[in-house]
Amino acid sequence: MAFSKPLFAVLLLAAALLMVVDAQQATDDSSSVMGGGQRSLLGETKIDCTSACEARCGRNWKNKMCNKMCNICCGKCNCVPSGTGQDTRGQCPCYANMVNSKNGKPKCP
Repeated sequence: MAFSKPLFAVLLLAAALLMVVDAQQATDDSSSVMGGGQRSLLGETKIDCTSACEARCGRNWKNKMCNKMCNICCGKCNCVPSGTGQDTRGQCPCYANMVNSKNGKPKCP
């Protein structure tokens, strides 16, 4: 009888662990269907910087420079404000507050 209590505890622990792993896999599957993003080491979903920056810089007269700087900022902040104007910069504070160290102007387009 004394042998069955530890065995029962181990089986109960194993069942709980399987439930946690199964729930985590279900969460990963649903996030990959909705966002299609990659997960970082911290578990947050990384956005597709290339397409987000192409959308933001698509009509900019300095398209290549805009895309280059936008991708740098997106890589550091993991966000890009929607739209193409300056009025949406507040949607991503990290992006909006990044400045060029040489001249103090905003780094991100």
